[in-house]
Amino acid sequence: MEFRQIEYFLAVVENDGINGAAAALGVAQPTVSQALRSLERELSVQLFHRIGRGMVLTAAGHSLIGPSRQILRDVAGVEELLTSHSAEVTGRLDLMVFPALATGPIIDLVARFRRAHPKATVRFGDLRSEGDSASVIRDGHCEFVVAHLPFENGLGLEMIDLGEQEYWLAYPPGTELPPGPVELASLPSIPMVFVPRGGGILSDEIDREMRRQGAAPRIAAVTDHREARPPMVLAGIGGSLLERSVAESVRDIAVVRPCEPTFTRTVALAFDPATLSKAGRAFVDLVKSSTDRP
Repeated sequence: MEFRQIEYFLAVVENDGINGAAAALGVAQPTVSQALRSLERELSVQLFHRIGRGMVLTAAGHSLIGPSRQILRDVAGVEELLTSHSAEVTGRLDLMVFPALATGPIIDLVARFRRAHPKATVRFGDLRSEGDSASVIRDGHCEFVVAHLPFENGLGLEMIDLGEQEYWLAYPPGTELPPGPVELASLPSIPMVFVPRGGGILSDEIDREMRRQGAAPRIAAVTDHREARPPMVLAGIGGSLLERSVAESVRDIAVVRPCEPTFTRTVALAFDPATLSKAGRAFVDLVKSSTDRP
């Protein structure tokens, strides 16, 4: 197995196919294809299903992503040791972020990092399930995760508090509501879009509070896909409780109000301090200097 094969494999994963990988790497498409075929022969596994012109990861391909990214970070670490006399930060910062949190503080921090270290690059990936927060770090998929606390099986990881995220109510365009917060005990008679019961700490807290206050809104839809809620609200299917940053992003179209009582969750940046790259350590220093400010 060659380092170049691993690099090409990840390029195909991150650029949605051979064409995108070749463009990103600045090489010919047959070069990428041949490297992948050679890697599959050496490993005696198929890493991608070839469907027409598309590439879909196999189970073996999925399992190779984390170790491959760790290999790239390890190689970058060796290069850092050989050039330790230089204070310049290069390499790549690997983050996975829960989609609802991919705005606000973390974007500002990444922007500051890039301004301070323009030769470093950033991979900003989606964390599909917050239950995987600790495992994606330990399995090498990324250096950092941004997600809501608490983390399952987070022993040994360091957490930096990035603040609290509040949840607001959003209703379809044209909904008539008085100004100010909407009390949970007196929700308007508009069907709601919810995540399934037991879908997380916050959804369970909201469910308990609704039952305590005797609120029983009609349910228009239940979805496991949290990112589907804003489009459902805008399409008129029903109202929903959304992360404040998400709700405010659609307030020019939807009708958005704070909720009473207030529901919040703490957001944190998590990482393993023992395995950080030079870029990772620089990012931690920047985040700590930002969050330590009064």
